[in-house]
Amino acid sequence: MTWGWRIVILIVAVIMAITAYLMFGYGISALPVPGKVESAFATTARNWYLAREANKVPPPPPRAPGDVTAGGGLFGMECASCHGHTGRKPSPIGRSMYPRPADLGSAAVQKLSDREIFAVVKNGIRLSGMPGFAHINSDAQIWQLVAYIRSLGKAQSLR
Repeated sequence: MTWGWRIVILIVAVIMAITAYLMFGYGISALPVPGKVESAFATTARNWYLAREANKVPPPPPRAPGDVTAGGGLFGMECASCHGHTGRKPSPIGRSMYPRPADLGSAAVQKLSDREIFAVVKNGIRLSGMPGFAHINSDAQIWQLVAYIRSLGKAQSLR
């Protein structure tokens, strides 16, 4: 048997072992905290999705003085049930979701561009529990939510 075939067989065996481990080693429960490999894979997929979707979003309009307040009101009605009242710690419902809702004031969220945050709020993220709000909110309201989410990072940096 040549080295080429041995490598192919080894690769196929590794893929089969990983598949078996995933099929029998994991359940579908949303309760356990995901492992490092699963989190890395999900984060990579999410980042690719966000970069692609953000390119479709027009530039944000100029911020109006009441945008953060209006966004906070929308947040309280539409987002707090999962992200928690402050947006920093998931609610009991959010803690039972997989993946867990993001801490919206965290560095990981705050480093996203406004367009990326807009894309998440408008379109949601499939298989994550994050719904899209395109059929509920206007683009202007979604930009207000973006302004509010930005304010959560600023509030954290003042502490």
